[in-house]
Amino acid sequence: MTQVSPKVAIVTDSISSMTQVMGRQYGVHVVPIHIFFGTEAYRDGIDLHAEKFYHLLNGSKRLPTTSQPTAADFLECYRGLVGKAEAIVSIHASQKVSATVDSARSAAQELREIPIHVIDTETLSMGQGLIVIAAAQAAAAGKSAQEIVHLTETLVRKTYVLFTVETLEYLRRGGRIGGATALLGSALKIQPVLHIQDGRVEPLEKPRTRTRALARLLDLMSERVGTSESVHSAVLHCNVPDDAERLAAQIAARFKCVELLTTEAGPTIGAHGGPGTIGVTFYAD
Repeated sequence: MTQVSPKVAIVTDSISSMTQVMGRQYGVHVVPIHIFFGTEAYRDGIDLHAEKFYHLLNGSKRLPTTSQPTAADFLECYRGLVGKAEAIVSIHASQKVSATVDSARSAAQELREIPIHVIDTETLSMGQGLIVIAAAQAAAAGKSAQEIVHLTETLVRKTYVLFTVETLEYLRRGGRIGGATALLGSALKIQPVLHIQDGRVEPLEKPRTRTRALARLLDLMSERVGTSESVHSAVLHCNVPDDAERLAAQIAARFKCVELLTTEAGPTIGAHGGPGTIGVTFYAD
């Protein structure tokens, strides 16, 4: 188990698809997104986990909504780290899909007792999560805050997220669809491959079957990885663990992975991608 360095504390939000358990494993402080089913409010990963989320989703006539952590949420987290660390590196989802990074910046401006470096990863889910894990490993190795900031900024430029969804309806209703609005007219006839580009969800290809879409995820990953001898990767999914395990096995057989995680994407991603969403995120050394 990786232990966080006493020099630098790593903070993120639950859009990273990092659970509280993963946070403890890697020494990361995960601030939860707020999720609402009607008037009922939940905290992602605290009092709402994947199993309960999909149970509520199946019984709800309306799609859930989400709200970023407040500046007060981040202040509480940051203040708890004063005296325990020399600096904080706070790593968050793309500002173009969530105002979470704005809340973190507001909190950082209010707290002067400790240096706080706030990073916009320009991505989400385990794209963000892989960057957070790398930062936590660097902190555990005794790297300085400046070294960790440089590492995260480097990984932001080289981390890819590719995924497919069962339906674009969740992305459309949540307003997170970006340029993929162009796909809506043919949404019933395709299984779109999407990616995160410039911090937004954008369309990449329009396969007509789920099988073809999953195959394209591997081919597109191969194009981006090239001949690298060292790949860090994660498979993320929304309530389709069997599909995720099969995809992970194919990735393990095809690429030289020094790191390969398989994880439920979590309630926040599930609320916007919908059940059946599956993807891969990766970067090559």
